[in-house]
Amino acid sequence: MPHYSIFTLARNALTGHDRWTEAWRSPPLKPHYDVVIVGGGGHGLATAYYLAKEHGITNVAVLEKGWIGGGNTGRNTTIVRSNYLYDESAGLYEHSLKLWEGLTRELNFNIMFSQRGVMNLAHDHHEARDLKRRVHANRLNGVDSEWLDRKAVLKFCPVLNGDPGIRYPVYGATLQRRAGVARHDAVAWGYARGADAAGVDIIQNCEVTGFTIDQGRIAGVETTRGVVKARKVGVVVAGHASVLAGMAGIRLPIETHPLQALVSEPLKPILHTVVMSNAVHAYCSQSDKGELVIGAGSDLYVSYAQRGGFNVIEETMTAIVEMFPIFSRVNMMRQWAGIVDICPDASPIIAKMPVAGLYFNCGWGTGGFKATPGSGHVFAHTIARDEPHPINAPFTLERFSSGALVAEHGAAAVAH
Repeated sequence: MPHYSIFTLARNALTGHDRWTEAWRSPPLKPHYDVVIVGGGGHGLATAYYLAKEHGITNVAVLEKGWIGGGNTGRNTTIVRSNYLYDESAGLYEHSLKLWEGLTRELNFNIMFSQRGVMNLAHDHHEARDLKRRVHANRLNGVDSEWLDRKAVLKFCPVLNGDPGIRYPVYGATLQRRAGVARHDAVAWGYARGADAAGVDIIQNCEVTGFTIDQGRIAGVETTRGVVKARKVGVVVAGHASVLAGMAGIRLPIETHPLQALVSEPLKPILHTVVMSNAVHAYCSQSDKGELVIGAGSDLYVSYAQRGGFNVIEETMTAIVEMFPIFSRVNMMRQWAGIVDICPDASPIIAKMPVAGLYFNCGWGTGGFKATPGSGHVFAHTIARDEPHPINAPFTLERFSSGALVAEHGAAAVAH
């Protein structure tokens, strides 16, 4: 059987190529790896790439139960930004944004990163004061951010509803001009291609069903394709982190919720930035294909189902139509939901676990995509050196017992 690169396998899987059923079995699963990464989404593939590039660790396997980028990586709304309030969050997301800015060149793969700016709207005086506080905090952390009054907002985004008599009138907005969007699956494919070229094995259709633990230390993973020995295991699975942790006897402070989004029929270019509103919890941008990309907050109920409550979409669309009356007659083409793990403080866990040699990167809530490069970079450091990178040092599991939380839940304007 010929060897197929992971890039070819992913393309064949998505296009239904008739050699896919044969080709996905290559490369074979080795009996032993230095590191096994569980989860073949953006974060897992980025981790494998940086393990090889930054730390010279290439005897690595990425195990994905489906196909690469087929989970939350392919279900997000592509927003990239770093204008978070707290020092710890700003450090992590700004580190990631700087990596985003050079990622197409580094991977030699067009991830379609577009720095078109992200606006967070204020609808009253109280909200404006809160957002101005975030502008000042951003600037103190070296993150670009500015305040736009109502007139400047409507000039920057003329298609917004400027009527002062609506339910949520435009009062002002923050703007991060370096922020924007990227093509979600292209990021996964770019990292996959880079990791594959470095010698990393990327195994699709291989579900992890348990861990092998010997005297308190990780010894390997059990999969649907057999047992694999490993010195270290990093788990990066969006939506099922608590399930995987339970297999190792670890309880994580995580709830899992559906998170919905939808896209419209293609339109000519009309919305040249990303608009977000915390008060109505809706956000909107336009893709390079012309589709309006619209998203909401996470559903309130706990579920592993990749669908959501209709009331959330209904409320989101009501808000979007009020913000953008010109979109009221646009047809929506498809709707979907990802499933997100949310920590109590809406910040991630990127840390060593009580089992030696086991590491978890999880709990991102709705902020995972924008952190993809930075997350993979610091997680690779944590695994390779068995100690946290200074950037992810605050995001430990122990913070939930010590009280040193990074409470971004209400501080980031919206949790996306």
